[in-house]
Amino acid sequence: MSDLFSLHGKKALVTGGAQGLGRMIAEGLLRAGASVAITSRKADVCETAAAEMSGLGPCLPLAADLSTPEAAVELAALYRSALGQCDILVNNAGKTWGGPIDTFPDKAWPSVMAVNVQTPFTLVRELLPELVAAGTADDPSRVINIGSVAGMKAERLNAYSYAASKAAVHMMTRDLAGDLADRNITVNAVIPGFFPTKMTAHMRDEDAVDPKLLSHIPLRRLGRADDIAGIVVFLCSRAGAYVTGAQIPVDGGVVGCG
Repeated sequence: MSDLFSLHGKKALVTGGAQGLGRMIAEGLLRAGASVAITSRKADVCETAAAEMSGLGPCLPLAADLSTPEAAVELAALYRSALGQCDILVNNAGKTWGGPIDTFPDKAWPSVMAVNVQTPFTLVRELLPELVAAGTADDPSRVINIGSVAGMKAERLNAYSYAASKAAVHMMTRDLAGDLADRNITVNAVIPGFFPTKMTAHMRDEDAVDPKLLSHIPLRRLGRADDIAGIVVFLCSRAGAYVTGAQIPVDGGVVGCG
């Protein structure tokens, strides 16, 4: 049992790993023993975060604006030259857009779909040689796509393109899992609920959370760093080697109890 959740010797890429959920995930992987490359659109933010996390383990900053498939191709090449091996790919970088349906703009669709759906697919495709090389039948390589409860149930967030993109991520995860199983790669979707990130800032005032939001969550609290890091470490470790094509809510019961 001592090494059931160990990631020693593993190398991982976490997109959007400098802040928010991505940072929670990156820190969890580092604590479990992995070497982790993180991305952020802003180089200074990425470098600062990597320096701060380097106390937990090897953490490499890779600045990347993943708003186009070309940028995803460039990131894959950058990661390949820096770390080579890729045991774990966490597609976490995301974009949202909110507004009333009466004025919801057409421009809110292509950019959100590109970052949330096309970029994860492109990264899987581009890093496929490394993922295949790293995986075995007993210890597959892992791809984890970060979805959202908004892609599983109507959350009334007025984030139409975001919700649609996350539903697409969930289905894409299942497609990829079926196609890549015989190459010793597992693909799973982690589906976070409400966490204290920039995306929920409008529902919080510092540490005070909107009571209406808490009443919507059966466990009556926001998610914590250990909640999201724990499920990702599980899926990436020996403990999760037999799980693929899964969509796992980490949401305090929003989906399962709704």
